[in-house]
Amino acid sequence: MSHDHEHGGSTNRTRLAIAFAITASILVAEVIGAVVTGSLALLVDAGHMLTDAGGLLMALIAASLSLRPASPRFTWGFKRAEVLAALAQAAVLLAVGLYAFIEGVKRLFEPPEVSSTGLLVFGIIGLAGNIAAILILSAGRSANLNMRAAFLEVINDALGSVAVIISAIVIATTGWTQIDALAAMLISALIIPRTLLLLKESATILLESTPKDLDLDSVREHILAMPHVAAVHDLHASQIATGLPVLSAHVVVEPSCFRDGHAPKILGDLQECVATHFRVNIEHSTFQLEPATHVAGEAEVHN
Repeated sequence: MSHDHEHGGSTNRTRLAIAFAITASILVAEVIGAVVTGSLALLVDAGHMLTDAGGLLMALIAASLSLRPASPRFTWGFKRAEVLAALAQAAVLLAVGLYAFIEGVKRLFEPPEVSSTGLLVFGIIGLAGNIAAILILSAGRSANLNMRAAFLEVINDALGSVAVIISAIVIATTGWTQIDALAAMLISALIIPRTLLLLKESATILLESTPKDLDLDSVREHILAMPHVAAVHDLHASQIATGLPVLSAHVVVEPSCFRDGHAPKILGDLQECVATHFRVNIEHSTFQLEPATHVAGEAEVHN
């Protein structure tokens, strides 16, 4: 299992590295284009591209950290780095989306002078690079939150390039420069809802909430229904990273189980139960088996 995770992580890291190289190249091209054409719109899009390139770099660093093995200091390794990177990228994307909307409102009233030819050329260059990055990242976008955030980055870039191209065509044919502002506001409307969802999912994992597809009441019922189990308390479930749920519980069993050697079988049955009976298969579970008399000695008991 760990080999498969490492192989998948290595593949995702390669995808991110290629997407970052493409995005960084587009960034350089757009900066050059903005200087040559004097286009403010292209310069703003280059700034947007700089933000996204930084996001992809964070994703690449997180993907590399997540492949590091566990240690006595970091017992889960750096698996949660992908969640932290996704949270950071989502925060940056949200800021970009809000900025684009506010700037779009301003430009409706004060439209800047824009070179439509330069916009069109560099918009096409940007879109071609964005499409290449999308194709590279699409296969791994569901692997974890980090890859999803990176995929949203390049989708965001592609939308920006499409907006630049449309703006260039409309400005060249009609002279209506406000189209640039309307395109920016439309992109914001597409970015912000998805970014908020990604922020929520990342924060949920960091707050160690129960995985969304796991019914903890159902887990409790299954445990209580097992032979020799009298009670269960301190039942907790959380998620270290995408695809890595964990569960722990104190399980009160009949005193005879500790005398007749039946406790190991109960432990095995408990672990098999949470690993196979639910929509979320929990392979990392910790159970403390204890007699009823032990509960009285615990400092605090949680349901």
